[in-house]
Order: sequence, then C-alpha cells, then structure tokens
Amino acid sequence: MKGKFPSLPSPPDISDVFLKFPQGVRPLLELHDALLRGDSPLTPGEREMIAAHVSGLNACDYCYGAHSSIASAFGIDKSLFEAMQNDLEGARISDKLKPILNYVSKLTISPSKLAAGDAQQVYEAGWSERASYDAISVCALFNFMNRLVEGTGCSPAAEAAGEDEHEPLMSYLAWSEEMGFA
Repeated sequence: MKGKFPSLPSPPDISDVFLKFPQGVRPLLELHDALLRGDSPLTPGEREMIAAHVSGLNACDYCYGAHSSIASAFGIDKSLFEAMQNDLEGARISDKLKPILNYVSKLTISPSKLAAGDAQQVYEAGWSERASYDAISVCALFNFMNRLVEGTGCSPAAEAAGEDEHEPLMSYLAWSEEMGFA
C-alpha cells in the first residue's frame, strides 16, 4: 500500500482528498471563510496565525506550513511562527495577542483544564467575548482539519508543490470552486 488511501496520489494534497470525497466540502469551506475571513475583532492574519499555532501544537506540518504562509501574506512576521512554537512567552508577539494564543494552546493540549482565569487573561488584554469566541472557533476548526489532514496522509511536500502566490488571499470557497470540488 502506497499511502493511507491507496486511491489518492502519493503524497496527497488536501485538494485530492476533497475531490475524492466531496461530501461536506462546501459547508466546511464556507465555515473556513466565515471564521478566517468574516467580520471579527481579530484580523485575518491573527486568525491564520491561530490556525498555524494550533496546527503546530498538533504536529500537523501540512496545516502549520500552509497557514504560516497565509498569515505571512497578511503581514504576520514569518520569524514568529517557529518562535511561538518553541517559547510562546518569549516570542516577539504582542502582549495583547499572547493571552489568546495561550488560551487556544491550552484548549488544544488540555481542554478540560481551561478555567475562568484563562478567559479573564484574554479579557484583561483588551479582547471582547466575540474575539475569544472567534479564537476558540478557529482553534476548533483546526483541531478538526489537522486530524482530517493527518488521517488522510496529506503531505507538506504535496501542498508546497501546488502553492500559488495569490492563493493565500482568496476565499477558501472560491479556491474550492476554482479547483472544481465545491
């Protein structure tokens, strides 16, 4: 057997998975657009940074690489991604954003240990409940996506081979329509 799904190319890209199994793809990518590109107190770059951070915590190299690049296209400094994976508190990330990243870290690694004090730190940094909810939603989406990507055997090499320099700023649904699976 050449991969986790023998009918997919080796290694597969997420677009290969979506083409093979199109059920649910359209609403999933509509959710991506709503959470990552819709109105929010968090910028698209900050939301993509959260997606990359959660993916890094989950050791999903495919999503970590893709969303680090997309966040960079939105103006997030590329050097921050490795730094925040190694030492979030020591990384040159704004003091305002660190509590949100700490919250989604804990939500990813040990969700049952989240406490009111964790949320309070987010609010004390100046974020609203809406910003907190949006961060939680992005975190939840990428915990799901990381498992979909890892479970189907998607490879960062396959993602990099198909990368388009204009793709990061597109809507996810528009990308899927362009690729022919939604």
